[in-house]
Amino acid sequence: MTAVRETSVYKKVEAESSKNSHQNLEQVVDRYAPLVKRIAHHLLLRMPASVQIDDLIQSGMIGLIEAARKYDVSKGASFETYAGIRIRGSMLDEVRKGDWAPRSVHRKSRKVAEAIKTVEARTGQDAKDKEIAAELEITLNEYYTILQDATGSRLFSYDDIMEGDDSAIETAAGELPGPCDGLQRSTFQEHLAAAIDNLPEREKLVLSLYYDEELNLKEIGEVIGVSESRVSQIHSQAALRLRARLVDWN
Repeated sequence: MTAVRETSVYKKVEAESSKNSHQNLEQVVDRYAPLVKRIAHHLLLRMPASVQIDDLIQSGMIGLIEAARKYDVSKGASFETYAGIRIRGSMLDEVRKGDWAPRSVHRKSRKVAEAIKTVEARTGQDAKDKEIAAELEITLNEYYTILQDATGSRLFSYDDIMEGDDSAIETAAGELPGPCDGLQRSTFQEHLAAAIDNLPEREKLVLSLYYDEELNLKEIGEVIGVSESRVSQIHSQAALRLRARLVDWN
């Protein structure tokens, strides 16, 4: 980041931390800035070209200060783990605000999810690529193009939901007002965990390597023996399969 950019970020961070005077802002930023940058570069790999690394870092810095303000050592998680969740969530919020994906991408992705649901209801098994393409009445290559276009569009808030971000759960599950919010969120997380566990092995492996092991798409491709673009397609298909299987929560 340029000096001017860093000054701008620092001022925003200061504004965010005004209610937390006991925190040493400079120490927090200095110590965990590398964590912010690492998460930003990791996320950037599956984002469209319109997303700039500096924007991710700036929003991540704000998330870092938010983490410093809300961290509760009695909860058991280390600050770095908690901060990582907040930083990533802040970056993804920034991407969502951009709403970069054309309507056609969302429309086609919804059709894919519907096709997956239809095929799996008919066969009682995991829908295969060819079956989904046939249901959509398109070629396999056209289907893979849709998956590629869907990459990074945040069609399913997997990151946030698995990390326990309430706002993301509400987004995926719909507005959940009333006294039973916590129970509904907990139930949704249980359904999500079950849906992930029942994904085809390759899709489940890609999600695990990406989100749990924090490998990038190229590294995952090397592990499972496919190209980086194919990993991207598998990731998108996993997200859309989850969307299809959790349709009652969308």
